[in-house]
Amino acid sequence: MVETYKGNPNLKSALVRQEFTQEQVKDFIRCSQDPIYFIQKYVNIVSIDEGLVPFNMYPFQQEIIRTFHDNRFTICKLPRQSGKSTVVLSYLIHYILFNEQVNVAILANKASTARDLLSRLQLAYEHLPGWLQQGVMNWNKGSLELENGSKILAASTSASAIRGGSYNIIFLDEFAFIPSNIAEAFFSSVYPTISSGQKSKVMIISTPHGMNMFYKMWTEAENGTNDFKPIEVHWSEVPGRDEAWKEQTIKNTSEQQFLQEFECSFLGSVDTLISPTKIQTIPHQDPMERSAGFDVWERPNKEHQYCITVDVARGTSGDYSAFVVVDITNIPYRVVAKYRSNEIKPLIFPDIIYRAAKTYNDAHILVEINDIGGQVADALHHDMAYENIIQSQVKGRLGQIVSSGFGDGESDLGIRTTKSLKRIGCSTLKQLVEGDKIHIPDFDIVVEMSTFIQKGQSFEAEDGGTDDLMMCLVFFAWLTDQNYFKELTDDDIRKQLFDSQKEVIEADMAPFGFIDDGVHYGEDLSPFTDSDGDYWRPVKNYPDFS
Repeated sequence: MVETYKGNPNLKSALVRQEFTQEQVKDFIRCSQDPIYFIQKYVNIVSIDEGLVPFNMYPFQQEIIRTFHDNRFTICKLPRQSGKSTVVLSYLIHYILFNEQVNVAILANKASTARDLLSRLQLAYEHLPGWLQQGVMNWNKGSLELENGSKILAASTSASAIRGGSYNIIFLDEFAFIPSNIAEAFFSSVYPTISSGQKSKVMIISTPHGMNMFYKMWTEAENGTNDFKPIEVHWSEVPGRDEAWKEQTIKNTSEQQFLQEFECSFLGSVDTLISPTKIQTIPHQDPMERSAGFDVWERPNKEHQYCITVDVARGTSGDYSAFVVVDITNIPYRVVAKYRSNEIKPLIFPDIIYRAAKTYNDAHILVEINDIGGQVADALHHDMAYENIIQSQVKGRLGQIVSSGFGDGESDLGIRTTKSLKRIGCSTLKQLVEGDKIHIPDFDIVVEMSTFIQKGQSFEAEDGGTDDLMMCLVFFAWLTDQNYFKELTDDDIRKQLFDSQKEVIEADMAPFGFIDDGVHYGEDLSPFTDSDGDYWRPVKNYPDFS
């Protein structure tokens, strides 16, 4: 029988008889019980400077291995080039060697990255002693199978990546770089598979990349609201990294890049409408109710007033139809519910808006009518006879304003997004959020805030992002600046924003000074001596001979 797998001298073929010495048996047993001992003694990795070398783990890497071994769910926030993927791959080798009939999935943001991770695992496996190896049944670029029944699959992270399979370990590499909608769909698809076992493990490792699903899971792990065990490593724990290294790295890159890549700060995109520092402080919470895209944080109060702002999409998967429900009774305003779906059709959307508006005390509705939003507004007004639809009118230099629908000129059932409206809405929204005049508990809105960036003279979602919920808030912010809204709520948000910042503004302004030149016209002042003994006398006002 051929003892090597397909001519590879470093791989043992399946069903090959293996004889052990007494020392090897003892070592085999110890390796099976202690993954750190196994990794440090037998796993080899490729070093950039030295080539293939034994994996001598740093203390924080040993702690990561212990956490993996003792916990089902682990999430790690680690700096760049800290050996985070190598640690996980080493543990996976131990897992498939000493456990029978187990399935492992290596998932990354791209399929090529996942296959590269698997190739690194395969290289380390090839350099194990023959007596430690399991015989190989299949050995491919995207998967492998050992004679003990253990398998590893490498794929990109998507909702269908491992659908239909049953996995004992799911390793998610650089999870923060997976778009939020894909990450959310992935967990919705995969979690039933994970929860079906009592010992299945999920390992999430990443460097932060803005506010997204990884940020949400990390903060929940820190707060103890999910089952994940958080692990954080500071860049200074990696040998060779000190203040001099930090200064050189910042000099060669940028301070913001260092904060994100090595300090592991959850910075979003640059040039965001809302300050990144403010975005990181916005607390989010899970809704009390979820139903087909409709999330509720507060149930309607009969004594309160509500407003709904609507952004309408075409119903294709690339864009979302959305609306937010805002309690406008008092300042700070409160987002109490939101709807968001990329599958709802414009013909059905008005019915969902209508039911939400009736539930929230016949809320005032503001619909964006640039594209097919007019169809939604017409359906609400004419087909469903809903009266509380905010109308707009173009008034010369004033531009677009909210109108009552009566008087001169033609009114629209809703608003059209213009450069002027968006500029006013964005400016007001920035003041509302950064001035704590609106409470936003929704994580999806926080995510969109972190990618709502300046492009030219306007703001919109960065490439690959969405801004449907943010535009709903922009429409609401524009509305708060209208006289109609001030009369509706008896609140002038602009005045309140100024009053709240008045002391800061006055403190920043230089006080007006008074100058005394010592000449007092029309006064008869006599000479005097002050307390220091200095003699003072008035200066005579000589005539001008010029």
